[in-house]
Amino acid sequence: QVQLVDSGGGLVQAGGSLRLSCAASGRTFSGYVMGWFRQAPGKEREFVSAITWTFNNKYYSDSVKGRFTISRDNAKNIVSLQMNSLKPEDTAVYYCAGSRQITTMLAGESDYWGQGTQVTVSS
Repeated sequence: QVQLVDSGGGLVQAGGSLRLSCAASGRTFSGYVMGWFRQAPGKEREFVSAITWTFNNKYYSDSVKGRFTISRDNAKNIVSLQMNSLKPEDTAVYYCAGSRQITTMLAGESDYWGQGTQVTVSS
């Protein structure tokens, strides 16, 4: 049984920071692309960021580039998302994701999903 467990969400004022974490269990995610998506109320799920296993290539949506930083600890099967300079429009449920192909994730899909963690940014 594969499990991705998200954590770290919360309520923060605009301009503040939060750090999300995702712990993978049940199998090794060696070779997997890990990433984050988000879904705001009334909106479709959108890609936020991803990091590959090989070369640690990082991808970001234009809306978070320069403010969010993704990282992973392969030994511990953990991926993190450091979110700085948060804006009210960043308010959403954030989902950890794992996929074999970066193309799958960039297309808005994933093989595995976390349960989601709420991020609320007040103005």
